[in-house]
Amino acid sequence: MKERKIIYYSDELNDEFSSAKITPRVIDENYKYKKGKVWDFFSFIIQNIISMPIKVGYAKIKFRIKYVGKEKLKQCKNSGYFVYVNHTQAFADTFIPSIAIFPKRNFLIVNPENISVKPFGWLVELLGAIPVPGNKTAMKNFLQTVEYRINKKQSITIYPEAHIWPYYTKIRPFKSVSFKYPVEMKKPIFCITNTYQKRGEKGDKVKIVSYIDGPFYPEESVKTAKEQKEDLRNRIYERMVDRSKNSNVDVIEYRKKEN
Repeated sequence: MKERKIIYYSDELNDEFSSAKITPRVIDENYKYKKGKVWDFFSFIIQNIISMPIKVGYAKIKFRIKYVGKEKLKQCKNSGYFVYVNHTQAFADTFIPSIAIFPKRNFLIVNPENISVKPFGWLVELLGAIPVPGNKTAMKNFLQTVEYRINKKQSITIYPEAHIWPYYTKIRPFKSVSFKYPVEMKKPIFCITNTYQKRGEKGDKVKIVSYIDGPFYPEESVKTAKEQKEDLRNRIYERMVDRSKNSNVDVIEYRKKEN
C-alpha cells in the first residue's frame, strides 16, 4: 500500500469525496424511465452477459474480492428484493452487488450525475442505473419503474449513505427515507457491507471482503409506515456497523475538521 492519504471532513451526511465533477442531467417528467422491450433486451445482454466477466475480473484482480454469506440470497431467489450497501468506491460499487446477486438482474438507484457523463450516460443506464427524480411527476415514473423491477423478481441496490467516501471503513449515519420502498412494497432486504482487510505475506496490500446479511423484513407489528422505516433503518445500520468492524486497514484516514 502507498503512504496513507488523509481526508478532512465536516459533515458525515453531506460531504462528497468523489473526484469526478459532473453537471447532472435534469430528471423531470420528460425523462423516460420505461424505455421499451428492445432497450430492456440489450440492457440484459450488457448487464448479465457481456459485462459480467469484466466485472468479476476487475473485482478479483483489483480487490481480491471475497463474499461472505452469499448463500443467504438464495432464500429470496424467487422474489424481488432491495439491497443496501455502504458507498466506498466510485467505480466498483456499481457492480460489487451485481456479482453476488447474479444471475438475478440487479438495478441501482443512483444520483443523476452517474448518467450524465457524455457520451457514456446511456451505457450506465443500460447497466441498470435508475436515476433519482427531480420533481413529483418524475417521482411517479421512478416509483413505477422500481416496482416493475421488483415485481419482475429482480433486485434494486441502494446506497443509503448517498455520497462516496473512498475506502472508508466505518458506516456513516444515514436517513430512513430510502427504506420506504420495501415498506410500501412489503419486500425483503439484504445488506452488503464492504470491508477493507490486509492481504499478502507482509499485510501490505488490501482486499475487499463483502459481508451479506438478510433477509430482513418490514416489521408488521410496528404500526405506522414511518415507524417501520425507522425500524428497518436501525436494524440495517446496526448490522452494517457490526460487520464494518472486520476492516483492519485504513487506505485513507478520515479526520473530522475542528470547529
